[in-house]
Amino acid sequence: MTEHWQRRAWAEVDLDAISSNAGVLKAVASPAALCAVVKADGYGHGAVPVASAALAGGATSLGVALVEEGVVLREAGLEVPILLLSEPAAEAMGEVVARDLIPTVYTQPGLDAIRRAATRASRRVDVEVKLDSGMHRVGADFDEARRIVEQVVQAPELRYAGLWTHLAVADEPADPFTGEQLSRFDALRSSLEAAGLPSPARLHAANSAGAIAHASSRYDLVRCGISLYGYLPSTAVSPEPIEAAGAGALRPALTWKTQVSHVRTLGAGERTSYGRAYALAERADIATVPVGYADGVPRGLFQGGGELLVGGRRRRVAGTVTMDQLLVDCGPDSGVRCGDEVVLIGSQGAETVSAQEWADRIGTISYEILCRIGPRLPRRHVRGAVGPL
Repeated sequence: MTEHWQRRAWAEVDLDAISSNAGVLKAVASPAALCAVVKADGYGHGAVPVASAALAGGATSLGVALVEEGVVLREAGLEVPILLLSEPAAEAMGEVVARDLIPTVYTQPGLDAIRRAATRASRRVDVEVKLDSGMHRVGADFDEARRIVEQVVQAPELRYAGLWTHLAVADEPADPFTGEQLSRFDALRSSLEAAGLPSPARLHAANSAGAIAHASSRYDLVRCGISLYGYLPSTAVSPEPIEAAGAGALRPALTWKTQVSHVRTLGAGERTSYGRAYALAERADIATVPVGYADGVPRGLFQGGGELLVGGRRRRVAGTVTMDQLLVDCGPDSGVRCGDEVVLIGSQGAETVSAQEWADRIGTISYEILCRIGPRLPRRHVRGAVGPL
């Protein structure tokens, strides 16, 4: 791939790992089905190849945030159900219908818009309704959700396909609020049943953390994002349910690689990069690495003590990360040369640096680290050790 060689920096995405992770999550959640969440370009991994790999591993549907993301999947030939996790804008509902996407609705204007779009297209459209059970981001409250469900059921142009909610603290298994949210969700279900309304095709509440740590949240479907890409949702979520399922372990799918572009030896006391914040304690080889914050390397990685892998060893980020480059302290007489492989995220020799490690160093989450890897970094999709596709 010519772009890879021109840039000397790339991300390798192991699609076998994606398929394997989908199989693991399906086994953990069984008999619930798996929805592979591939929004944000598959968490920076490449939405279309990730979606295909997840479906090959056992996922039966896909989840995205934006209509545009659903369109990309449809244009790639993927014909499985695609759920829009937020209510689309009214002006986008025509495209939702045309592309056979499943909208989530939780407001009266949103419901009215999808009804108009379905009527114009002379089609019956699947719709899912979202309850705000306590996260208070989007969703209908209890009474409004009930009213919307009633209207969906009565509308001849709509099909009541799903009822769902989203968990706010499932990645903190000891927090009792997850139980409160599920109780509110179950109360709505019971209220709808008592009113004689039909059950939808699928009920769902579990994200990755719910699928792994909260068996009662699995219902008919689990929506897995971060764990599809090989990471536990938080350090508080135990891998024990995964181990108990006997389907293997989660495998991080993305490795970020580049090459040393320049090396110079500096004496003790020299200072490097913007602000001259890094002072060498001894004579050392300083390697320039041709990626920076424009590619998704957090600028705070230096302040957090971040390390990269060069020559199978951990090497300290040596100074402020700049837009297109960063510096690495390789120590004295390192033997590091231009062209040597650098691993920012992934394994080299016996050492591994994970997205979770970066997240811990700068006080964020692995989701953000992966999603912020920029589009100018080529993605090279591979299958295990076999090589590029």
